[in-house]
Amino acid sequence: MLFIFMGPSCSGKSSAAEELKKLTDAQIYSGKDYLRMDKNENNAWKLFEEILKEGCNNKDIHSKSIIYVISEKKDLVKLKFINDAITINFTADAEIIKSRFAKRMNGVLPKPVESMIDKQLLEWKDITAKLHVDTSKDSPSDIAKKIYHLGLMDNNV
Repeated sequence: MLFIFMGPSCSGKSSAAEELKKLTDAQIYSGKDYLRMDKNENNAWKLFEEILKEGCNNKDIHSKSIIYVISEKKDLVKLKFINDAITINFTADAEIIKSRFAKRMNGVLPKPVESMIDKQLLEWKDITAKLHVDTSKDSPSDIAKKIYHLGLMDNNV
């Protein structure tokens, strides 16, 4: 099963992915992790594309599931070949995302980073997905459980 977690930085995607992994033993890939597969970016993507396709073709949520976490909207173009993925759009209140990001930066959020976050929130606002989650309201564990049940229902397992 292939899960695509998408949304702005610090919206809770990775935290929910770790919780879902506990329920499914899925393999998690983030952003450009696929570059580790080959020195040539095109070759690396082709190899990763095969892994994603295998995840799509697998209907057993407990066997060889893949979670792909993306924060860059432009990366969605590469996923046009995907038809059977379970897509989840993550968001959170802007101030919560800024607070999470500031923690990553030793408590200081530079103005350019704050602007980048505002831009990302707008970019991801109207994305089509099977599930939309707001991590301002639900814990990563609760979100993972929702996604898990969606995976069970989506593939009639």
